[in-house]
Amino acid sequence: MSVTVYGIPNCDTVKKARTWLDGQGIAYTFHDYKKQGADAAQIARWCAAAGWEKVLNRAGTTFRKLPEADKQDLDATKATALMAANPSCIKRPIVEHPGGLLVGFKPDEWAAAL
Repeated sequence: MSVTVYGIPNCDTVKKARTWLDGQGIAYTFHDYKKQGADAAQIARWCAAAGWEKVLNRAGTTFRKLPEADKQDLDATKATALMAANPSCIKRPIVEHPGGLLVGFKPDEWAAAL
């Protein structure tokens, strides 16, 4: 099974998710937004699959510190551009797996999908 985890290595949720995957014996590739960036076309696919509202992390510090103009009138196009420019605004982790996409870390959901 090909599993790719997208996130930031020092994020506590990403750490928990990676520990869970290791504990389950699930091999994965890790994509570090800080080193490898975030691809706008890929973010757009995630938004199409899961909804931009779910993919956008509005609770994080990065989003809260954005200028108000950037946070107003969000739609899929504006949210995708915002996340591509500020990868820390992407909900973490995002996991691509043969059966689809997981957004955020919920052990029960992950166990069912993986």
